[in-house]
Amino acid sequence: MKQTIVVIIEHLGGQINPVSHELVTCAERLRQNTAAAVKAVILDVDPAKLAREMADTWGLEVIAVRISQLTSYNGEIYKSVLADLLRELKAAYVCAAHSSQGMDFAPALAVELNAACITGVEDILEVENRTCFARSIFGAKAVAHVRPEKDLSILTIQPGMFRPQKPDKPVYGSVTNRSFKCESLKTRSRGIKEAEADMTGITEAGVIVSAGQGLGDKDNLGLIYQLAALFAKSAVAGSRIVCDLGWLEYRCQVGVTGATVSPQLYIACGISGAVQHVMGMRNSEFIVAINKDPAAAIFQVADICIVEDLTTFIPALIEVYEKTKSDGL
Repeated sequence: MKQTIVVIIEHLGGQINPVSHELVTCAERLRQNTAAAVKAVILDVDPAKLAREMADTWGLEVIAVRISQLTSYNGEIYKSVLADLLRELKAAYVCAAHSSQGMDFAPALAVELNAACITGVEDILEVENRTCFARSIFGAKAVAHVRPEKDLSILTIQPGMFRPQKPDKPVYGSVTNRSFKCESLKTRSRGIKEAEADMTGITEAGVIVSAGQGLGDKDNLGLIYQLAALFAKSAVAGSRIVCDLGWLEYRCQVGVTGATVSPQLYIACGISGAVQHVMGMRNSEFIVAINKDPAAAIFQVADICIVEDLTTFIPALIEVYEKTKSDGL
């Protein structure tokens, strides 16, 4: 039987998590170096609709596993069901999200299958004709190249590292329906409570306006929100120090210990450019940095560098925008 690369589709609230599309792109990269086929697996109480969505987006074979007990995520169920499926599929690689869910079941699954487990994968490399995986270590101050020595590797993929490249033409995949019943569970999930959000989540935003310690004072956050409000599908984010100070909630943090993002536009306001922050936003399509320090490290990754105090520049920018808008330009 031909070996497979298996993508674990992550979903919540009846919606596909955008990182699932990145997982498919990662799997396709892996497929170029092997003779394996790419298949996807989704586990849910009623996975048919989401399975069809992924199948027809990517032209994949999606295995839709119906599990009556899976009313909300349960790591024990994921480990048990996926272990049986992966043995059957003769999987060579498994691509899961580097998320709270992925980091919950992936290590346990690797132990169950005596597989390699490589977390936080950021890139795929060929070293001496062997597939290796790049991941940040020591707080993103170094990058390790990890080569698995097992027949099966369980990978958790860092969001924002593999930009989805969907087919240009309509494609139609297939859905295989399966059902499992898990007996004698040792754990029971009581559900998932999501944090309230007052705007687009930072991982889904097309434009992110991010604040650093150069903001100077929490009262200046109003400028960041005003700037973000000029764009559709925008979000406000911040560096770790801003969140540690309590100016923003930790769900807004970008960086190694926060979220990894890849928006179309990232505006860094008063952010120095520590490597731990840059690792979380370096894959943004276009980066604008505003900092009064001309030697700020953030300018090394920015497409446009603005050397100015943000409390002076942002009001001036908003004023010009409003004037242009009123003039109908």
